[in-house]
Amino acid sequence: MAFSRRSSWISALCAGTILGVTGGVAAAADLPTTKAPPAPPPTWWSTITVNGQIDAGIMGNPDSPGSGLNWGRVFDQTANEPMLNSGILTIQRATSTTDYDVGFVLQGNFGTDARFLHYLDEGEFWINSKYQLALVQAYLQVHTPWITPGGIDWKIGQWPTLEGVESFIDPSANLFYSHSYIFNYPEPFADFGVLAITHINPTVDIYTGITSGNQTTLSPYTGDNNDAPAFEGGVGLNKLFGGAVTVMATTHIGPENPFFQADVPLTGNNAANSALVFENDLNATWTVTDKLTAIGEVNYTKNDLTGASTYGAVGYASWQTPYDWLKLNGRAEVFRDNGNAAGGGTYVCAFPGNFDWVNAIHGYPNGEYCGPPTTYFEFTAGLNITPTIPSSVPFLKAVIFRPEVRYDASLNGTTPFNVPANSTIGTKSDMVTIGGDVILKF
Repeated sequence: MAFSRRSSWISALCAGTILGVTGGVAAAADLPTTKAPPAPPPTWWSTITVNGQIDAGIMGNPDSPGSGLNWGRVFDQTANEPMLNSGILTIQRATSTTDYDVGFVLQGNFGTDARFLHYLDEGEFWINSKYQLALVQAYLQVHTPWITPGGIDWKIGQWPTLEGVESFIDPSANLFYSHSYIFNYPEPFADFGVLAITHINPTVDIYTGITSGNQTTLSPYTGDNNDAPAFEGGVGLNKLFGGAVTVMATTHIGPENPFFQADVPLTGNNAANSALVFENDLNATWTVTDKLTAIGEVNYTKNDLTGASTYGAVGYASWQTPYDWLKLNGRAEVFRDNGNAAGGGTYVCAFPGNFDWVNAIHGYPNGEYCGPPTTYFEFTAGLNITPTIPSSVPFLKAVIFRPEVRYDASLNGTTPFNVPANSTIGTKSDMVTIGGDVILKF
């Protein structure tokens, strides 16, 4: 009897519990539900970004050349003097890759690098100082889903050259403070015109551009140093060998010689509008492992007007150490500056004056002086040190230290290095430099 009563009590309790739970669920189901409305899509204006970057460094030279210049350099040409190379402000909006969209990039640069980054006729003579201001990028970017599955991206305005491995618009994209000979001399820096990037498929991109020429704008003989357009284009191959390799083959072909001749003021040279300069570059990046990257580049340049030509090859290796904050880098290069048949007209030159670079592009009188035909060798070893930024530090996104040691030498017995004061002729066949920089990203 006791067991029977206990069993009846348990059965009643279970039944009541089930009914209660069922009723609760039913009651909950009867309650009206509310769902938050979807977030509105971002507006065009809300996708605009503003970023800043500061790059400051020093390149020490134990020879203390009397000229004060590190031979064969451009952006780090000043020896043994700290420099604010770049203060960069970039305002941009990226475009969609699937539908019609419009974006832009505006980038200004203040510092010692700006002397070498001017477009002609854009205030290149405003500031007579090592520290100048340049509008480096200013282009409209448009994506059109035309012809191919990936569509076509357009750049209209002034944009950085397609050629080469190293960058002048973003110092943090480079492994080293100093630059290769190939970057400094034969390659163009920037273009003004229209560029179409046709994405044939995820592997193949075709680049086709019409420009006014290297670092020039549209006004004949002032904004442009001649009166003829140029072509820049190439082919990009992406994600080869399982995504480990990318290849970029580019060429810049057009009249690049100035109409005005620096040694004969106010005298024009009509051949400048027709004689072509061929600047050809091929580079490949191989992600060997998730820690090791190798990059190779070859370049050939020829000037039909002067007869001068160059060719060279440079290789890079970068190893991310087990420490996230430390990367080891190396670069080796051989670069031949042939000059012309008369033994002059070489590409590797010095630009001691604040306006010498832009005056040389214009064809105006300037203080530029060039070295003898030389086969240059350089080897650079350096570090990238990126410490963790405390969250309590406002605005600062990253800090990069890039110390380096570099050895340059002539392989054919010339002595272009260590130019004395009041001279344009070097006294040594090699040079050692030790330096580096710090980059702050905001």
